Amino acid sequence: MDGKRYGQQVDERQHGTGEGGGREFQKVADELRARMTDGRYPLRSFLPSQRDLAEEFGVSRDTVQRALRELADEGWIESRQGSGSRVVKAQRIQSSAAKATRSRGGVTLGPLISEAFEQPEVALDVYTLTSESLDAHIRLQAERIRGGFIAPRHIGLRMLLPERDLPLPYPRVEGNPGDVRLRQRLNAITDRHTDSLRGVLEELRTEKLVPSVDVQIRYAPLTPAFKLYVLNDAEVLHGPYEVVERQLLLDTGEEVTALDVLGLGATLTHHVQDADPNSSGSVFVTSMRAWFSSVWELLGAEPGTSVR
Repeated sequence: MDGKRYGQQVDERQHGTGEGGGREFQKVADELRARMTDGRYPLRSFLPSQRDLAEEFGVSRDTVQRALRELADEGWIESRQGSGSRVVKAQRIQSSAAKATRSRGGVTLGPLISEAFEQPEVALDVYTLTSESLDAHIRLQAERIRGGFIAPRHIGLRMLLPERDLPLPYPRVEGNPGDVRLRQRLNAITDRHTDSLRGVLEELRTEKLVPSVDVQIRYAPLTPAFKLYVLNDAEVLHGPYEVVERQLLLDTGEEVTALDVLGLGATLTHHVQDADPNSSGSVFVTSMRAWFSSVWELLGAEPGTSVR
């Protein structure tokens, strides 16, 4: 995305609502996520200075600081006084390298999402703790569509998330599982990215860039111990969440030690259905499709409704 054009868009929003509206920092954070995801800011690199970012996006340094704080809280960057902000988690998007990911071993999500979106009919079934990683990748695909590089006719997304009030073992304050602040923070992150990806996909339909878009989100009484992506009913990406201990800064300014899971940049196991229904790839894809559908139909509930 052109930085100057982006900055002009931000300025137009500021004239209408004022920076106090609280939306500008989210736009800056979204763009920085996209740049880390597509490799413009690679792993272990440093972001531009706060002054440079504020000038590029046409916002105040306070807005940039708020965006960087959110990215640090989500595990994308590590910020230190006097040293700047360093990328510590990233998932690169390299569509041209998608075929190469079919070799044995681990793969990252980006290239396979790119490959899935190159098909005329896109179908994604996703089971995750939050929608954070998916939001970043969907935004990149939206830019490819707007640039005329790909032109899917239909995009269908079904996403399963944990129930909002379900007691979860993570994230939580270490030594104080009754503290609800980290769960409230998790819900806020989930809501923000869920609203974002839904909005991005609906905009593609409204702009007549994608004729048909279907986004469905349900909540299930399960604690995600792993990520699951079923791509176009033929491929599966599967990977466990790693539990870590890390410091988190709350909105109140208090720093707490948290037990959390990090999914950004995680290595996922790639399974492909082939012509042999008894091959290990075909069996895994079939079983994961069946698992997702069973949870979706029997345990999943729409927002504001109860599980049957």
